[in-house]
Amino acid sequence: MPEVQRPDGATIHYEVFGRGYPLLLFAPGGVNSEIAFWSNSAVNPIRDFAGEFMVIGMDQRHAGRSPAPAAAFSYDLAAADQLAVLDDLGIERAHVMGGCIGVAYNLRIIQAAPGRISAAVCQDPVGVDASTSLRVFQEMFASTLALARTKGVEAVVEAAMTGVWFVENNAAGPFQRRIHDDPAFRAQILAMSDAEYIALIEDFVAGIWPPDEPLFSVTEEWLETCPAPLLVLPGSDPFHPTGISRRICELAPRAECLDVDCRSPVKLRGTIDAIREFLRAHAA
Repeated sequence: MPEVQRPDGATIHYEVFGRGYPLLLFAPGGVNSEIAFWSNSAVNPIRDFAGEFMVIGMDQRHAGRSPAPAAAFSYDLAAADQLAVLDDLGIERAHVMGGCIGVAYNLRIIQAAPGRISAAVCQDPVGVDASTSLRVFQEMFASTLALARTKGVEAVVEAAMTGVWFVENNAAGPFQRRIHDDPAFRAQILAMSDAEYIALIEDFVAGIWPPDEPLFSVTEEWLETCPAPLLVLPGSDPFHPTGISRRICELAPRAECLDVDCRSPVKLRGTIDAIREFLRAHAA
């Protein structure tokens, strides 16, 4: 079971499927961005591309089998984890493919290490445009904070013991899986005061959904200089507004945008073929 140990004590789990030019995946799922989430995607790169590429799935910290310390979210730290996976495999240059929050990861890792990312597939980018608001994203942590404020940390831990998926039980907070799985970590959370835990969650929210960046992980000014080719599969809901995909394609100098219905039954096969051709064209 491949793992990378990080300097702060986090463990990053990854899995490798197939052989060929490397394609590093950043799964959809927000806080639960983990390998298993690709099985719910119309375009599943593990299924669709492992016959030709070395597809590398990873569980982001706090998700799946990647336990990490209770700390505020950081895109810089996430990018460092992702590069550490490539380092562990001895890979100098790779494609990336992300869904949902994975697109924010795509952009940040390109910014952090432009020479190491050859191309990026961006499925359902997250972001804030005129059709949605930051509140849509912050609301997923509203019950987390409400439970801590009204009933305290013990109630948060009790909620976490009922499952492991933040997306299904927001009240349990972003550290739910490790609280559930790790008694020592559970004791650390219980040792926090209610005020300490609430401040930690507020910092986590500000880190994952920063208020002044529509793309969350990079600025629009940087996007205008993005060196990597991007292939964008637009979203069409409040978490993945179509306008954000269009904005990426307007600003990024090497971006190509597919149709918003590119994963409809009649277009899905052609979309998978288009992604494969894009990955082949930039494998260098």
